[in-house]
Amino acid sequence: MPIVAFHTLGCKVNHYETEAIWQLFKEQGYERSEFESTADVYVINTCTVTNTGDKKSRQVIRRAIRKNPDAVICVTGCYAQTSPAEIMAIPGVDVVVGTQDRVKMLDYIEQFKEERQPINAVGNIMKARLYEELDVPSFTDRTRASLKIQEGCNNFCTFCIIPWARGLMRSRDPKEVINQAQSLVNAGYKEIVLTGIHTGGYGEDMKDYNLAALLRDLELQVHGLKRIRISSIEASQITDEVIEVLNNSKKVVRHLHIPLQSGSDTVLKRMRRKYTMEHFGERLDRLKEALPGLAVTSDVIVGFPGETDEEFMETYNFIKKHQFSELHVFPYSKRTGTPAARMEDQVDEEVKNERVHRLIALSDQLAKEYASQFESEVLEVIPEEEYKQDGVAVPGMYIGYSDNYLKVIFPASEELIGKIVKVKLTKVGYPYNEGQFVRVLEDQAGIVLDDNKVKLSS
Repeated sequence: MPIVAFHTLGCKVNHYETEAIWQLFKEQGYERSEFESTADVYVINTCTVTNTGDKKSRQVIRRAIRKNPDAVICVTGCYAQTSPAEIMAIPGVDVVVGTQDRVKMLDYIEQFKEERQPINAVGNIMKARLYEELDVPSFTDRTRASLKIQEGCNNFCTFCIIPWARGLMRSRDPKEVINQAQSLVNAGYKEIVLTGIHTGGYGEDMKDYNLAALLRDLELQVHGLKRIRISSIEASQITDEVIEVLNNSKKVVRHLHIPLQSGSDTVLKRMRRKYTMEHFGERLDRLKEALPGLAVTSDVIVGFPGETDEEFMETYNFIKKHQFSELHVFPYSKRTGTPAARMEDQVDEEVKNERVHRLIALSDQLAKEYASQFESEVLEVIPEEEYKQDGVAVPGMYIGYSDNYLKVIFPASEELIGKIVKVKLTKVGYPYNEGQFVRVLEDQAGIVLDDNKVKLSS
């Protein structure tokens, strides 16, 4: 049986697509092994969001070539799409496929085995108009399933290379989304995370259908689905209709990731972002009205070209005022080929680092404040894995996320992984909260509690 090994760099979409590519190999009789072991085919799914992403991708490609020089080395993903010639120039690379035509990957591998000539199968992504169906019936992770609903982005922010790597906005057929959601629920998943390159833009390329309609249809048509999480949504895509759906929904969780990037109108303009701080703030207020207790996480870039102390403080104060529950903070890094990399007034690295630390400290403080609202409350948590302290598993203690994205450690048992359980928060903090197991959600029949021990009845 031929053996394939995968290495995925970058975002959740890449991880989703690696699982989809693995399905294609599985159908052709392949076995999967760890990347560090010897395989017949290595697939490296690359990232290009920063120059460092390119560099890491090259390092991983070379590692695979050293591991087994006789193996077929196949490179795919965003870096493969934007720089196929750079990758083809690495001695030992055999097949390069971009972010389209992954379904033909096995054909290219067979062609290479016959002809022994390297194959560059990367086409012009800007011409792609159809969503490429890549199905994932189940994941290596047992607790929540990603469901990719769209591809590409039309925004062309000045710091971002992604439209050149992924092409323009393409939405997945709603019927396919519903079907895949149902098969994931049938496979045992309680939570589905809707994901994409520009998830909130779903439906912008369709007539009379949008994200709000998809959320409604998922809630009504997918039997047994307990939680819907949106991986990311732009402030400009949070329409009144989306807010109405969230307000009425029993399944969309109280957590939204809304990328801010900057809290200064002048910086946003240079970034070519499509909202003002006034609009962003107004949307946050409306959302928190519709979903009391809502957790809003965000991405922020500090030290964007020309960012002054005043502009940075506008960002700092906006975040503080609107009490985000957690931030991912990135120092701006030049991405070759983007307008921002050519801008004057690049900010000094020391200044960037100081600003990053200030925002991380603010994020930690806000995360603790957010969690403190829920002390002594009972939340619904899906146990994910055994809790590890310094890399060592603590027997009988598990870790999972609540619907509003708090990380909770609590006593549970292996059988409860992937189930929804009620947990009372006994001690709040950051990055972890501590909880006491209360009970399993009633509609997961066959579970009995005995002397506070958790077990499943047969």
